[in-house]
Amino acid sequence: MTLLSFSRLLVTFTTAGALAVCSSAGAFAASDDSDLEQTLDPDAQVVADQRVIDTGHVDLGPRFVDGEWQLLIHDDVARSDADAQSVWRPLNNTVLSLTDAATESVPDDPTYSFLGKDAGEPVWISPQTQKPGVVWIGWNTQDPAVMERIDRGITLSLRDVSGPGALSVYLQSGSSSAPQILWDSRNATPQPVWVDVNTHTHANWVFTEPGVYLVTLEAQATLLDGSTVSDVDTLRLTVGEGGDTQEAFSAQVTDVSPSEPTTAATDTAASPAVTNSGLSREEQILIIAIGVTSVALISGFFVVMMRSRRARHTALASTTTDAPHEKGATS
Repeated sequence: MTLLSFSRLLVTFTTAGALAVCSSAGAFAASDDSDLEQTLDPDAQVVADQRVIDTGHVDLGPRFVDGEWQLLIHDDVARSDADAQSVWRPLNNTVLSLTDAATESVPDDPTYSFLGKDAGEPVWISPQTQKPGVVWIGWNTQDPAVMERIDRGITLSLRDVSGPGALSVYLQSGSSSAPQILWDSRNATPQPVWVDVNTHTHANWVFTEPGVYLVTLEAQATLLDGSTVSDVDTLRLTVGEGGDTQEAFSAQVTDVSPSEPTTAATDTAASPAVTNSGLSREEQILIIAIGVTSVALISGFFVVMMRSRRARHTALASTTTDAPHEKGATS
């Protein structure tokens, strides 16, 4: 049973005595936890050939290449083809292509007004839940060398977006939670997101118009030795059938310099937090608080029952002891 499932069970139990819980359905479901289970090959190669990826599983993630910290794309072709070998690819030699198979209609729900499109209008989405025929974009901090050397996690920041429309990236923790917006290209940058070590996450990447997009990202971390590392690179995407992959490969990228080093404590306080479950740090704290409260209520219930039972036993013993004495006094 997952932490989220267990917490929901506790909420249901305590609701019977004291709480009422309401929920609303979301338009896009969250990934099943089993979809996120993976172990990365420490010996996976970095290949430099150009590749267009329009389906299957890919992750953005940091890796040490010849001792240098780099933000790369993990092309996980082995997930769908047992004869293939998953590899890492430089961002500038890779184009992620969302074809019209990625088209969805904006839900008729004010919760999704942040997308900037009216209900029923088309958007192109790489969804949080994998969809056949659509490239599935995520990120991970699971490279073995990265996990050994970073302190707690990384800050993954949106630095710049160019394209014909807007980009929104958000998480949704099941059908009972509102969208957790991580990045929105219409807002000021940088937009940092804290990602714990050994995390594998997929989110909804929503593009409002077809065409070529350049999404500049930064991966920054503090290492266990106290030093900091950072890499800024640009993800190249085509959206819709009209997206020109050659244009995406040749597009000029805006020069963005790395951010000033920041501490892990500052990162976690100033940015959303993402873990394998897709829950925010605040949601995890709430789940733990619910669990503690539920255990306390259950413990209190049993303490009251035991005290009541002891009181009844004491009263019964007193009655049994006194009864013969009273009978003897009467006679």
